[in-house]
Amino acid sequence: MTVRAALLALCLVWPGLVTDLAALAFEQRPGNQVPLNAILRDDHGQTLRLGDLLTGQPVIVAPGYFHCPTLCGVVRASLMDALSHASVPPDRYALVVLSIDPAETPADARDVAGRDAARIGLAVPPPSWHYVSAAPNELRLIESAVGFSARYDPQLRQYLHPTGLVVLTPRGMISSYLLGADYAPGDLDLALTRARQGSIEKAALPILLLCFHYDASTGHYSLAIVKLVALACALTALTVGGMIVLSLMRERRT
Repeated sequence: MTVRAALLALCLVWPGLVTDLAALAFEQRPGNQVPLNAILRDDHGQTLRLGDLLTGQPVIVAPGYFHCPTLCGVVRASLMDALSHASVPPDRYALVVLSIDPAETPADARDVAGRDAARIGLAVPPPSWHYVSAAPNELRLIESAVGFSARYDPQLRQYLHPTGLVVLTPRGMISSYLLGADYAPGDLDLALTRARQGSIEKAALPILLLCFHYDASTGHYSLAIVKLVALACALTALTVGGMIVLSLMRERRT
């Protein structure tokens, strides 16, 4: 399965048609401070603060959920592969895999942590990896700080949310974003190095890749979302074309 096959160049610019989906994109906030007092629960059921996970090293925050039926597993697989080939060892960064589903349990977190470690040949996750969940009000604090939006769809029985990583400085400020679901080891190395230095980067090129209507078994989006994107792009093309024709007609009259 290739993640790149799932990346859609979404031209979601037609007013009203795709506003609801576009609202789920990351609202990047470089330089913002994450709430260090936000209460989390780790994979052993212990309560801790987000600030407790900041131990003088840069932090990768990966929001998603453990039992996601679509894209979250692909995102974590790409992240694990990038981390296993990156030059930065696990003791030089912290990884926080944050569940956005308040119903998920420490057992869910332990299961996913073990499978992620096994994916890259580790018997157990490194001590710097943290798989955590939180109560709804605590989640809202973190999501608001990093510009992450999610919504549960009862018909699909899944969360609609964007995909990407947030890289924090050792003091918990947002250094940069890695958006989408395909992460290169070199990009991860660079992001962690800059975060360690306290550097605040410019917002990344926006990518609206939603963990929604994605079929993890095929690596493609379902026909429903593809039709929506195709319609939005067609309408956009017609609009731009019409504006060009009108402009040419005005020039001829002049």
